[in-house]
Amino acid sequence: MKELEYPFDANLLLKNKRKIKKELLQKDNFIEKRIAILGGSTTSEIKNMLELFLLNYGIKPTFYESEYNKFYEDAVFGNAELNEFNPDIIYIHTTNRNITNYPTMLDDKKTIDEILQAEYDKFEKVWDSLLNRFNATIIQNNFEYPYYRLLGNKDASDIHGKTNFITRLNQKFYDYANITKNFFINDINYISACYGLDKWSNQFYYHMYKYAMEVPAIPYLSFNVANIVKSIYGKNKKAFVLDLDNTLWGGVVGDDGVENLSIGPEVPTGQVYLEFQEYLKEHKNLGVILNINSKNDYENAIAGLNHPAGALKPDDFIIVKANWNPKNVNIKDIAEELNLGADSFVFVDDNPAERNIVRTYIDGIATPEIDVPENYVRMIDKNAYFEVTNFSEEDIKKNDLYKDNAKRSQMMVAFDNYDDYLKSLKMVAEISSFKPIYLERISQLSNKSNQFNLTTKRYSLADIEEVNNSDEYIKIYGKLEDIFGDNGVISVVIGHIKNKNELHIDLWIMSCRVLKRDMEFAMMDELARRAQEKGIKTIYGYYYPTQKNKMVKEFYESQGFELLNCDNEGNKTYKMELDNYEKKNNVIEVKV
Repeated sequence: MKELEYPFDANLLLKNKRKIKKELLQKDNFIEKRIAILGGSTTSEIKNMLELFLLNYGIKPTFYESEYNKFYEDAVFGNAELNEFNPDIIYIHTTNRNITNYPTMLDDKKTIDEILQAEYDKFEKVWDSLLNRFNATIIQNNFEYPYYRLLGNKDASDIHGKTNFITRLNQKFYDYANITKNFFINDINYISACYGLDKWSNQFYYHMYKYAMEVPAIPYLSFNVANIVKSIYGKNKKAFVLDLDNTLWGGVVGDDGVENLSIGPEVPTGQVYLEFQEYLKEHKNLGVILNINSKNDYENAIAGLNHPAGALKPDDFIIVKANWNPKNVNIKDIAEELNLGADSFVFVDDNPAERNIVRTYIDGIATPEIDVPENYVRMIDKNAYFEVTNFSEEDIKKNDLYKDNAKRSQMMVAFDNYDDYLKSLKMVAEISSFKPIYLERISQLSNKSNQFNLTTKRYSLADIEEVNNSDEYIKIYGKLEDIFGDNGVISVVIGHIKNKNELHIDLWIMSCRVLKRDMEFAMMDELARRAQEKGIKTIYGYYYPTQKNKMVKEFYESQGFELLNCDNEGNKTYKMELDNYEKKNNVIEVKV
């Protein structure tokens, strides 16, 4: 919903929250999550705004809300209501209003260090208590700067200053976050600076309503929390689709010629476009895929990308569509070639008419409202399309992996028999029980896989760790290598053992990068083998349809399962008896 994308009208959202919520609930295929908000100040409007942003991301939250300023008591001492709620996410909304003690000008360094440690210890006790009691992910605010500086500019550098104290306390929070899984910082120090600290710290709202920031700032805070949550549960975008003329450079390459494009350090406008290209290129290291969609002759597009002053070159892009087709058609073609949903893309184009056409014909695609080039980076960055919570080695290699896939497609053309083509890839799979080194990647894959995802379940890292530590599950991952390279961890199966001789498949996912290479058969063979070793007689499989996973609607039939039931919504239940199981993979060498 455009009203919930940056730049949004905060007052409009606050005024029309019920109407917007009703409209958002018309969607389907939500994932449902329980979110506890433990507040150090009033949080009711924060909850309302957070709900809107999460619904817009396809996440339907149920909330527990602590009583006013009872975050410490709920966390450390607990209560039956919170225990029964059993949250998936715990958001601790504290601000500098919840710092109990600050140093005074009479304190020496030793005393100030002790005050700092005592303040930090209070929060660490909160976090450790919650992590010990719940299989949940914690989101914790850092602290915004004070609204006055007693020491003026020296408040930042002198150990007696509140600004200095908050900076040091924030760093202790970051140190904890860097060594603790399932713990993330909501950076209100940055948000308040962007919003304007004087407005953010409007004293009227605190003394009248006990809100720690002015009410019009609440949507910005809630938006930021929602971006962390949607990243945890795999709702990030995956790729850019970029226009060229007046988007990556100033001018029209076909009319002006490469030599007259505005790009590079010589002129101010050229510097702006160069910075934008550099910003986009940095996303490659996050695993974001770059593609081109331009109304241009292909030769002109490539010539523009080879401009000596540009940061982006043709090799930085997976697919370059430079033609005169409608841009919505090109995007659908790019999505098909990459085996990604079209809603995985962020389409960046300076032309509002093109953005509107794409937005109209492609549901769920992001089309940021960029205006002048000086604002391109800000408009894209503030929308947090690629918010980072988990980051894996596969992310760094992702662009190379997609390029390798293009090579595989080119090689396939030379074969008349598909099995011969698969054998020519000399594929080797590692299929094994979960290992600690891969748990983050497994969680990430469970949240990012939409098309090859039979039950659409989403697992946070905490959820995956719980599964890994339990004997009630058979849990395997699959890695795949071939002559073009290592694809990394690309498939996961989790089966829940019930009644000693039944295995119920809770999760079966696979990366779209390895579709049609028989990896699913290799995974099935290993799952059956492990099930038989545990004395399991029957495997039950489930398919829950969504708009994105239609490609696997007959997956269990292909594996030899028997359909037991299909309801009116298309939810299917299958079973397979293991007594006469026959291996299905004959093209992949498997190492276990």
